[in-house]
Amino acid sequence: MKKLESSLKNMLLCLAVITIVSGGLLALVNEKTKGPIEEANKQTLQAGLKEVIPDFDNNPAEDTASVVINGQTYIVYKAYKGGQSAGAAVESSAGGFGGDLKVLVGFDNDGKITNYRLLAHSETPGLGSKADTWFKKGGKGDITGMSPADGPLTVSKDGGQIDAITASTITSRAFLNAVNSAYAAYMQQAGQSVPADAVSGASIKSDN
Repeated sequence: MKKLESSLKNMLLCLAVITIVSGGLLALVNEKTKGPIEEANKQTLQAGLKEVIPDFDNNPAEDTASVVINGQTYIVYKAYKGGQSAGAAVESSAGGFGGDLKVLVGFDNDGKITNYRLLAHSETPGLGSKADTWFKKGGKGDITGMSPADGPLTVSKDGGQIDAITASTITSRAFLNAVNSAYAAYMQQAGQSVPADAVSGASIKSDN
């Protein structure tokens, strides 16, 4: 019986040592990779801002506002040129077929869509993943130059004016929902009224 107790104690001791060592290694790896990951995210954001906002001379990544709509936070990156507003980009997301779809949408001063960049998604390769280009200028579902001012952007299957991605209506709806929400956040931070059928109930918190 004493031998059994001794073995059990040794096993527990070994497990404790392994747990402590593993935890330490994970913490070390996390600390080592934290910096490079943050830097990579900053570079991705900067590239996205340059893609969706035509022209600016400030750093929108450092001139932001947080807009809360129905419990969800939207980051608004404000662009300026020569001290004058040059529009803004809004980070938004919506649930797609395979998970959350995250997008950065650019707007000019009139609230028209200048461009967008798909930041992350879990959609089916070759189908839902086409959202990366489908709604861009020249694409079948081109939304550039449009504005949800007169009502949310919707797919033609739902009575709207946007061609959905072939065989990916759910992804297309999610994408347009994210764009509509981005527009509502953009309007709210600019102190302008939001269409009655757009997302409502926003509160603003400036990060500057």
